[in-house]
Amino acid sequence: MIQKLLNKINGLHYSQEYLCLSKETLENPLHVYLVTHGQPRKDITESHLFVGYSPLIFAFPSSVINNKQESLNIIFSGKPYQPNEIPAKKDAIALLSLKKIDQAEVNEETILFYEGVKGRHHFISKFHQFIIQVHNRLYNKKAGNVFLKDNLYKQVQIAYSIARKICLVTVGDDNLYNLFPTDLHGKINDQQYIISLRHNGRVCQQVGASKRIVISDMQTSNYKTVYALGKNHTKELKKLAQFDFDAARSRHFSLPLPKSHLSYKELQLEGSFIHGIHKILLFKIIHEENFSGESETLSHVHNCYATWRYNQGLSSNFLYR
Repeated sequence: MIQKLLNKINGLHYSQEYLCLSKETLENPLHVYLVTHGQPRKDITESHLFVGYSPLIFAFPSSVINNKQESLNIIFSGKPYQPNEIPAKKDAIALLSLKKIDQAEVNEETILFYEGVKGRHHFISKFHQFIIQVHNRLYNKKAGNVFLKDNLYKQVQIAYSIARKICLVTVGDDNLYNLFPTDLHGKINDQQYIISLRHNGRVCQQVGASKRIVISDMQTSNYKTVYALGKNHTKELKKLAQFDFDAARSRHFSLPLPKSHLSYKELQLEGSFIHGIHKILLFKIIHEENFSGESETLSHVHNCYATWRYNQGLSSNFLYR
């Protein structure tokens, strides 16, 4: 009864917490800016990686962030800014404060990792944010569920206001495989790739043992199948015939590729570290292949941002599972 009431008055337009979409067709997406003394200094929309949610973890190449910078402030805005332009308060829809937690030296590139300290947004009203937090405290502390406490929940809502790609990872050999989705990943430069997995999870053990994987961008039209494969995070390796793989295989590792893939990368594990519930895996890109034609890459965003878009009258292409 109470849960139904909270859901009714939470101010969210959609019933699902995450909404799928084609990243390329999202009109008027948000921009992410590094801010110094209240002024946007650099557009980092395409140069930051979201690689952790408990705690919130962002990764940056040292070509984007000075490796001596111990803290960062970043804003999310629907308005493109010129360097040093002072943003109007209404234009900064969300803000994240971050602190440096680690750095990794990989092939002459320094990769910097920052943890979320505080986030605030006005995708929805403060009252509705309060209702959502009450619901979170009462109903999201479940066995097997990662509980996002207090402000961390807001930080994650903000991180998912940028469309995050949901890719499929193939791992295995000797005719035993697994295929599972991830949205905590990204290409840090032309040679390195980062993926984050729960350090005590089965797929993390499988990837650590194999050290070779393929990650594939997926067609948006395949969103229900991709989401359904989330159960494989807890599954053992299985025989090839138990998966609906494409006939094609990756060039060097000869790993099977999922159907409806748009592109793939072969990745070799080079290093890792644990922070919070996550194991941050650092890979070398061995080979990548992109297929021609117009792409509609499977991604998703959080309901808070999706609701803000609805309230702003912005056209969206959300899909329902």
